[in-house]
Amino acid sequence: MKNKIKYITGSLLCGALFFSSCSKKIDEAYANPNANVKQPVEVIFPSLIGSIVGSSSAAGSAYGLAGDALLIGRYIQFWGTYSTTSSPVSPTSANASNYDRMGGTVGTSDNLGSMWAAHYYGMGQNLNRIIQWGEEEQKWDFVGAAWALRAWSMMETTNEYGEIILRQAFNSSLQQFNYDPQSEVYDSIRVICFRALDYLNRTGGNMNPTNFANSDFYFNQGDLGRWKKFVYGILARSYAYISNKGTYDPDKVIQYADLSCTSNADNVTCKFQSAGTSGTNNYFGPFRGNVNASTTGIRQSAFIADLMSGANPGAFTGVSDPRAWYILRPNPNNTFKGITPWLGSSGLATNDRPESFMGTSFLTSGYPTNPELGRYIFRDAAEWPVMTASEMQFIKAEALLRKGQKPAALIAYTNGISLNFDMLTSKYNVNIPIGMEITPANKATYLADPNIVPASANNLTLTRIMLQKYIAMYAWGVQNVWSDMRRYHYIDIDPDTGAQVYAGFTPPSTTDLHSTNLGKLVYRCRPRYNSEYLYNIPSLTSIGAYPTNNNYHTLECWFSKP
Repeated sequence: MKNKIKYITGSLLCGALFFSSCSKKIDEAYANPNANVKQPVEVIFPSLIGSIVGSSSAAGSAYGLAGDALLIGRYIQFWGTYSTTSSPVSPTSANASNYDRMGGTVGTSDNLGSMWAAHYYGMGQNLNRIIQWGEEEQKWDFVGAAWALRAWSMMETTNEYGEIILRQAFNSSLQQFNYDPQSEVYDSIRVICFRALDYLNRTGGNMNPTNFANSDFYFNQGDLGRWKKFVYGILARSYAYISNKGTYDPDKVIQYADLSCTSNADNVTCKFQSAGTSGTNNYFGPFRGNVNASTTGIRQSAFIADLMSGANPGAFTGVSDPRAWYILRPNPNNTFKGITPWLGSSGLATNDRPESFMGTSFLTSGYPTNPELGRYIFRDAAEWPVMTASEMQFIKAEALLRKGQKPAALIAYTNGISLNFDMLTSKYNVNIPIGMEITPANKATYLADPNIVPASANNLTLTRIMLQKYIAMYAWGVQNVWSDMRRYHYIDIDPDTGAQVYAGFTPPSTTDLHSTNLGKLVYRCRPRYNSEYLYNIPSLTSIGAYPTNNNYHTLECWFSKP
């Protein structure tokens, strides 16, 4: 028996040696696609940029800001579903009127999960590898930019969903993950911002500006100065959005806004090649078919149209905004009107119904023979702003007003409007009707109107600041405007006017709100269905997000609470 054991042992050893040799040859010939195979960071980095607005890949598409913006834009009344009537379409439809009615995602839909997927999947481990391998290779520019994008995506994600996975994120040994408080996420964002700045300020190593610029071609084009301003802007937002807390520090808001974008040359935007594939085009452009499809068609709201036409009785009354021809669409009367999101065309005279953002008639879905009749960001090759100098001036103006420094706040407020005018004329001066272009004269007339810029700084109000910021961030800044409106609980009162900060904004009535809201307004999105609701039920239950179809989406987030 002893000899047999030796024989068997020897046979197993020989077999092991044989299979080891064979396995090595197989691995060399056919690399395991799931193995941690090292790749040049230059090759991986563009995928991070692609996940900012709306990615497109075989593994999944639309991860990023734009997919969720199409729906969240209904909460803040940027737009609404044009086909909705007084008898709303099914609330379980893909992009139906439950969002116009401030409802959350229902059933097994993956709606409003795009930013979650962008943070954890689209960037996720790809971003981690850039940090790991970039450090090993001393490519400090790539590492700094990756950390900057981690801070940005983390902030966008937590502001949209509230509690998110922080400590256990990207731990591949786990199958379920705990959610962490938003206060800790905010602290981590700031730590990551300073880490990003540390790397972006480094020199030497194996940095190659040409290689970085090539990989960063569709975002900051290798401009490290703009990357730093982007990080400072994230910090400015992080301090501005906690304005309801006793720890709010306007000086920090002002400090970081001043270090961020100060001119339109600093604006951080996503660019698009606009080639013959989906991912190379703007998510809101005609090629990708998201804005004017029969099930997802949107039309501008009455709220934005009234703000820019002078019809809002509480703000900018009687003043026609020259920017309307750039960002909105007229109607057959050649005026600017809009829909009540949860009512669609109901109550709106036929000739008052606005064109689609693609330039087609109100009731026409799809795209015209010449699909590039869109304006602003509704074009295939249009740049998508992610952060602008105008936004930073409005953030600064709000902080200065809260400090009681009204003269300085008025300067920042005026600069914010001016910068937005100039951004439109320099980047979006396309398909504007002849005679309706912004000119130095009509810009000056607008800024000289005391209904827009008060003659005395004492007359500057939160209402003016927040509504001009709303206009300047129309269509692209959906998530950040939503953060602002939630800070003001949609209908909070401006102490200087005794009226709503967002003058003229009317949320759906109790009877018009989605049934799952239980009479409350919406304050967050539920986590992405096709990850969290498939494996993370205990954690979802712990934060109140399970079972589905409850009113979790009405729970206020930490950042907007006192």
